[in-house]
Amino acid sequence: MAYWLMKTEPDTFSIDTLKQQKVSCWEGVRNYQARNMMRDGMKLGDKVFIYHSSCKDVGVVGIAEVVKEAYPDHFQFDPESAYFDPKSSPDNPRWIMVDLEYRQHLKYVSLARIKANPALEELPLVKKGSRLSIMPVTDAQWDEIIAMSEKRP
Repeated sequence: MAYWLMKTEPDTFSIDTLKQQKVSCWEGVRNYQARNMMRDGMKLGDKVFIYHSSCKDVGVVGIAEVVKEAYPDHFQFDPESAYFDPKSSPDNPRWIMVDLEYRQHLKYVSLARIKANPALEELPLVKKGSRLSIMPVTDAQWDEIIAMSEKRP
């Protein structure tokens, strides 16, 4: 099993939305490196931190699990979708998605607390220039963020 962090803007799709839907596709990834991580790295049973970005309270807010491995993102074929890609076709899809299932909310762990924790200095999230929406998390980093969630700041 591997661990991941996936960013989402809560105004668009939040941990509460995932909880309500129970299972949701993770569509709209339009970065080749992030796509490759979903396609080549994510497997059934992998755990995912849900991270709210582009909002007042940026940080880790919950956990999901990969319940369906990579498959073509059908929005790339829909001209009405914001994720439409005219260079992609069903015979040669460019973009993929995975399905996530809600597992639990966590006590919010802010980006500021993550950055201040020396045990997390190698987490891609805090690396200068890292803007990926999907990133791997090591076992030790996962355990540290879980521990931070269990403690009050």
